[in-house]
Amino acid sequence: MTIDNYNFKGKKAFVRVDFNVPVDENFVITDDTRIRAAMPTLKHIVENGGRLIMASHMGRPKKNPDPKYSLKCILPRVSELLGVEVKFAEDCNQADEICASLKDGEAVLLENLRFYAEEEGKPRGLAEDASDEEKAAAKKAIKAAQKEFAKHLASYADCYVNDAFGTAHRAHASTAVMASSFDKDNKMFGFLMEKEVKAVEKVMANPARPFTAIMGGSKVSTKIEIIENLLTKVDNLIIVGAMTYTFIKAQGGMIGDSLHEDDKMDLSLELLKKAEKNGVKMYLPVDNVIADKFDNNAHRQTTEIHNVPNGWIGMDIAEMSERVFADVIKSSKTVLWNGPAGVFEMENFAHGSKALAQAVADATQLGAYSLVGGGDSVACINKFGLADKVSYVSTGGGALLEAIEGKVLPGIAAIND
Repeated sequence: MTIDNYNFKGKKAFVRVDFNVPVDENFVITDDTRIRAAMPTLKHIVENGGRLIMASHMGRPKKNPDPKYSLKCILPRVSELLGVEVKFAEDCNQADEICASLKDGEAVLLENLRFYAEEEGKPRGLAEDASDEEKAAAKKAIKAAQKEFAKHLASYADCYVNDAFGTAHRAHASTAVMASSFDKDNKMFGFLMEKEVKAVEKVMANPARPFTAIMGGSKVSTKIEIIENLLTKVDNLIIVGAMTYTFIKAQGGMIGDSLHEDDKMDLSLELLKKAEKNGVKMYLPVDNVIADKFDNNAHRQTTEIHNVPNGWIGMDIAEMSERVFADVIKSSKTVLWNGPAGVFEMENFAHGSKALAQAVADATQLGAYSLVGGGDSVACINKFGLADKVSYVSTGGGALLEAIEGKVLPGIAAIND
């Protein structure tokens, strides 16, 4: 069943959305991208006579309720974008009456699901010195409570729609567990989730070649599984960001005071060997822009990547690396980008990331399929005004990374089951 061919007329539709948007100290939304991304699904349901029940989390509240994380502050914006005066359920676990009273074309937003520990299925308030037996008992109890919580949420609706790719990697009550309460004809992906799943499948399951992945980040340790899986998929792997310096030091280079992981140097060498064994061309920067302190206004200079003086920090890739990487990217038919080339938040160290973004956009114009994902990469592509020049910009951070690692995402498996 898909959202396109499902008859929503007179049906109460529980839609798990990702409205985890940033708000300022006055509870004013500073970026409504995620809300706008969900609108095609939500409007489709309302316009086809469905009775819409929206549910989401916000932040990581540790108590129920916590005004700091209330979804009530986003209600006006959701109503404005949807074109419907959205009702609000003050308690997501006591919304039976308001959900049952919905008429065709009406909508309600439930309060933050994470006000209940049952949503995540993790014990709260457990003493730090709790014994293993106490921890095991608490875990068992919360898992049982999670199932009941999921059943209660499911009782509000006739069908279930998951449109929250950003949380698809979490086996939470509203993202995976409650789907089991609906048969296969009454659970489906929303439009956004469908696009995300298809984008990942296009890149990871059946990529046009050459396939180039660009991996950035501060630590090798956070990207080990991703890199290892990519080395079985890609033709070219470009490494950028601070984790570059772990690879460079492992090969005997001088990296000054650049961020690196001494305990991951052996692993870095193993990854280089694995790339060679698999016939993957692995590219590291050849030059970099360095600074004498972590500051936009610091003194800076350009050096070879393996010749950073003591007291200096690698902050960005430099011109020669930009040219090499651009040539590889623009000759590719599939491009995956996760992670900036440097400290792009500082204008003086954003040039490398901008060059990568432009190269990905250029490759797309030449016919490549490009997928950009991960918080910093998305921020990059938006900052440089190139989001509409690539094939797809993912809304998922952790979910996309786990998909790239080759993991089965619980939120997707629950619908496909």
